[in-house]
Amino acid sequence: MINREWHLLSRPVGWPKPEDFALVEAEMPTPGEGQVLVRNKYLSVDPYMRGRMSAAKSYVAPFELGKVMQGGAVGEVVESNAEGIAVGDHVLHFFGWREYAAVDAKTAVKVDPDAAPLSTYLGVLGMTGLTAYAGLLRTAVFKEGDSVFVSGAAGAVGSQVGQIAKLKGASRVIGSAGSDEKVKLLVEEYGFDAAFNYKNGSVAEQLREAAPDGIDVYFDNVGGDHLEAAIGQLNLHGRIAICGMISVYNNTEPAPGPKNLARLIATRARIEGLLVGDHYDLQPQFVQEVGPWVASGQLKYRETVVEGIENNLEAFLGVLRGDNTGKMIVKL
Repeated sequence: MINREWHLLSRPVGWPKPEDFALVEAEMPTPGEGQVLVRNKYLSVDPYMRGRMSAAKSYVAPFELGKVMQGGAVGEVVESNAEGIAVGDHVLHFFGWREYAAVDAKTAVKVDPDAAPLSTYLGVLGMTGLTAYAGLLRTAVFKEGDSVFVSGAAGAVGSQVGQIAKLKGASRVIGSAGSDEKVKLLVEEYGFDAAFNYKNGSVAEQLREAAPDGIDVYFDNVGGDHLEAAIGQLNLHGRIAICGMISVYNNTEPAPGPKNLARLIATRARIEGLLVGDHYDLQPQFVQEVGPWVASGQLKYRETVVEGIENNLEAFLGVLRGDNTGKMIVKL
């Protein structure tokens, strides 16, 4: 049998191009002792993967040239050489961008397809969900009554940040998004108090209009002019959680920083970076609290589903363009 998998051929300069990648036919992997063979059913594509395509030193090793890439995936075990995981079980693991994967059982997490759709373990109940939960509650130290601004608010992380803030008693939640349709979704379905299309004018002016009394928390997925605008609206002792800066990921030159950083002195505000890997200790608490919200419909989510391994790259590029509403998922 043949296993199709995506390889990185060259490191992109600026926007990734199709010729930087190749869909390769490889031999079917054979699971060794303590491993399971997984037929992937859903693959995750995420903005952070752009960073791994660069050779620059970062918090995670870069993808190797000429080798299969990695990413979150959930699938069915079709062969097992490990105790505790049987054929027919479903597992979450980190060997996506391929149809089949041989996975060390100790790194695979069993998931229940009857408790929630399999795709949700890559999104609302998975890494992006935990990112939102930990970033808002731990990194940004959210408190009841806070006014919260979220950029990239219609994405997988941002949409959950805003809803969790509302469920936890935020006084006001504001979101930015890249289309009028997404803005409508934020207000009418996700319960944001206000939202704006950042393409319709100055982010700073639109944020001032949406948050006339300032903001206490900014959850940053975008960087650039959004970060500068948020600093300008911070209240005393405001907090900023930096989750992502998708606006600069494809830049070939360093982006200029905010011009108003001195305002942090007057507001005694704090900016802190966020990596979900530092917060896996919150996973049980996250599932216990967020799971019932999802089941009851209190916390809503959207998925943008792309069909077929052959479209995995296009799905990833779509995330960078902002094509997705909610979590971008590839269904095999």
